[in-house]
Amino acid sequence: MWKRFLLLPVLALGPGARAQTAAPGLEAANLREDVRELSRRVADLGLRVEKLEAENSALSAKDRPPGQGYATVAQLADAVAELNRVIQSSQAASREEVLRQVAAQLDRPGRQAGAAPETASKSQPPRAPGFSDDFPKEGVKYIVQKGETLAQIAKKTGSKVQDIINANKIGDPSRILAGQTLFIPGGK
Repeated sequence: MWKRFLLLPVLALGPGARAQTAAPGLEAANLREDVRELSRRVADLGLRVEKLEAENSALSAKDRPPGQGYATVAQLADAVAELNRVIQSSQAASREEVLRQVAAQLDRPGRQAGAAPETASKSQPPRAPGFSDDFPKEGVKYIVQKGETLAQIAKKTGSKVQDIINANKIGDPSRILAGQTLFIPGGK
């Protein structure tokens, strides 16, 4: 009966176990050998697991460049919303800058004439559209230079301001432009 119990542990070890029909000293030596074999196999399996983990890490790194992660849909939506806010802010600032530049350009002719546009329009009421034909019919053509006024042109050419206004049908004398061609009656 004692042999039956002694064989059960050997059968439980499986196919690599040695048959134990010998003395207890031999039995202990066989068990030690089996434990050494199992320890060696566990160590081999541990090395294989480490190698597989290293290969898995290398493949993961190759699949995805460093520093790049995956973003969620919510993160992408937030990024797009932020970009839209930046674009709208930039457009608003750009619009304001353009409006400032246009306002400065519109103010320039009034300053060149010697008065701000508000005061120029208040100090000189608009003239009636009727112009007199009472001016000399002979004269010269003149191209207005930057910053010139009708008074300066009349003085330079020896003409009268009112004759230049009538000949060129100028409704607002403060609004002549550089590069504009005028007929100067009786001018030299």
